[in-house]
Amino acid sequence: MERNVENVRAPPKNLLQSDDLYQYILETSVYPREPEFLKELRHVTASHPRAMMATAPDAGQLMAMLLNLVNAKKTVEVGVFTGYSLLLTALTIPEDGKIVAIDVNRETFEIGLPIIKKAGVADKIDFIESEALPVLDQLLQNHENEGSFDFAFVDADKVSYRNYHERLMKLLKVNGLVVYDNTLRRGFVAMPEALVPEHRKQDREITIEFNKFLAADPRIQISHASLGDGITICRRLY
Repeated sequence: MERNVENVRAPPKNLLQSDDLYQYILETSVYPREPEFLKELRHVTASHPRAMMATAPDAGQLMAMLLNLVNAKKTVEVGVFTGYSLLLTALTIPEDGKIVAIDVNRETFEIGLPIIKKAGVADKIDFIESEALPVLDQLLQNHENEGSFDFAFVDADKVSYRNYHERLMKLLKVNGLVVYDNTLRRGFVAMPEALVPEHRKQDREITIEFNKFLAADPRIQISHASLGDGITICRRLY
């Protein structure tokens, strides 16, 4: 029996102390404005064993607003999973907009691909199955790509975030935005190390160092938001 998408309770990918309060936000302000194709993809992803990897819908709502505010037309996405944020971007940018989407796993991308095609936005997406750094370096080999991207979203291997950042600072336009996901690591970044589960300690340290790096980077204006698992929004200043 098909479940009503609105009744699929969101996985606990949030930092609020109350799951009921988070659900209130979703049901009051996020789900009513979520496009039907995104609802469908969220529903499909919910049954995946790694559904927690998907972009939180409240974070996605903010991303859509940011894309509109910068009039994004040319974007790059590092880490795709089933494509929630990718579809969101494709639905938001104009008809002639383009997205370079990079992920090492095409299999998970193909879970969402039928919905992306049904939404009529597949032609906006250039999906590249690869590690991200070689693709970003290849983009930079074409000097026309430097300073040409309006927006970037990164939700991939955290150990490479700093390397991605250096490339994206060259690819983004001045005043362009990059959004990094999972920058609060379920709150572990603020916990004493002794209380952090052993298997989370390395991720915690990597994220703490990356957050310090962004906070000290004079090339960007930042906003660290407690949406989803934490997102950091960076605007290139020069």
